[in-house]
Amino acid sequence: MNDTTPHPASVHPPAPAAGRHEAVALWTVAPGAGELRPVLVPPPGDGEASVRTLWTGVSRGTEALVARGDVPVAEHHRMRAPFQAGDFPFPVKYGYLNVGVVEQGPAGLEGRTVFTLFPHQSCFTAPIEALVVVPASVPARRAVLAGTVETAVNVLWDAAPRVGDRIVVIGAGPVGAAIAALSRGIPGVQVTLVDVDATKAAIADALGVRFAPSAGGPDGAGPEVVPDVVIEASGSGAGLRTALRVAPTDGEVIVASWYGSRPVPLELGADFHSRRLTIRASQVGAVALSRRGRRTTTERLTLALRLLEDPVFDALLGGTTPWSDLPEVIAALADGTADPLCHTIDWSRA
Repeated sequence: MNDTTPHPASVHPPAPAAGRHEAVALWTVAPGAGELRPVLVPPPGDGEASVRTLWTGVSRGTEALVARGDVPVAEHHRMRAPFQAGDFPFPVKYGYLNVGVVEQGPAGLEGRTVFTLFPHQSCFTAPIEALVVVPASVPARRAVLAGTVETAVNVLWDAAPRVGDRIVVIGAGPVGAAIAALSRGIPGVQVTLVDVDATKAAIADALGVRFAPSAGGPDGAGPEVVPDVVIEASGSGAGLRTALRVAPTDGEVIVASWYGSRPVPLELGADFHSRRLTIRASQVGAVALSRRGRRTTTERLTLALRLLEDPVFDALLGGTTPWSDLPEVIAALADGTADPLCHTIDWSRA
């Protein structure tokens, strides 16, 4: 496994070598402050492989909470990423959308492109069971969306939409857009993506789904067309309140958002009780209950990578910056100016 102790040195992404060598990794050290630090990486042992990172993705919602130091104390253990180093709030090496190529390992894996739940780091050693091979038909940059699409799969397993359903997704960020993209493949469905940012209509158009700028807007998001399934993925209390307003009587709101330590006021008076509404959380840390006895997290991730063969998911990718700009990315996450889509980090250039 990795030696994650930072050492003072000049920072540059070295080429992997047969012996112990240096990599460079991003550490978040204070609210909005990221540092690139060298990390010593050992050669792979039995059951391990060394991976050279090609791309990492920024999970905007979760990584913004980490960048601000907003992970609740009660969630410090549950929120740990699989290969995290350090402890919340700071300093911490965090991230979980990593696509790289196996440089050294079992013969069947060498040279293969793999997805790993590893932080932003130029190269690393990991157990082979943590590596999921990316299908040859999926471009490496698009493959960073595997974690996002895996979340969307889990949400839909929880929501259980049916043929011909009217589905409303509140929030057109990467997770909401991924849910809409997967939902549109169900025969006969009508999918509406709702977001207060009217520019997100371009995303809905690219996905081939309807768009409404707010609840009660056009294209079936208002009460004149009652939805069968309501999914909230906005990351905002206002979005959750909107979801409750558009939910049908005796209906359920599936909450995909995680708000960190922020309080979320809800309107549980008025007609909340008379309409007998239900709020249910969906969280990717465990396989949805409806599938938990039959599917593993690895099987779910493998499915997500296979679904990424569809080029429509390129609409979820935002801008790209070189790895050397990661401290600026952390600052933007903390102050709310980060890329609204999945920002990608190119580890082939500084």
